[in-house]
Amino acid sequence: MAMDEPILKNKIHRTAGEERIRRQQEMTIANRRLVALFVERSSRQWVVRDPEGNFWLIPAVEDGWGHRQPFQLTDEAELEPVPGHYIYMLDLPF
Repeated sequence: MAMDEPILKNKIHRTAGEERIRRQQEMTIANRRLVALFVERSSRQWVVRDPEGNFWLIPAVEDGWGHRQPFQLTDEAELEPVPGHYIYMLDLPF
């Protein structure tokens, strides 16, 4: 290699399609990070924080998301975080 040749380290060349797919994957990952599942301890019901930051009470019925109710955080609310792999049990749309 000649002394005047630039050294390119970790340079990745992507096509426009590859870049679009990468951005979509990053957005999907970011959305999944924002979704959180909790159990409200006093009522023992599921509470979901959606990607927009809204909290929803999810009843334990088929299509619980379709029957969701807004959940208001209060000082009395006792939300216990639930591991993320349980989100798939609720068949949420995100």
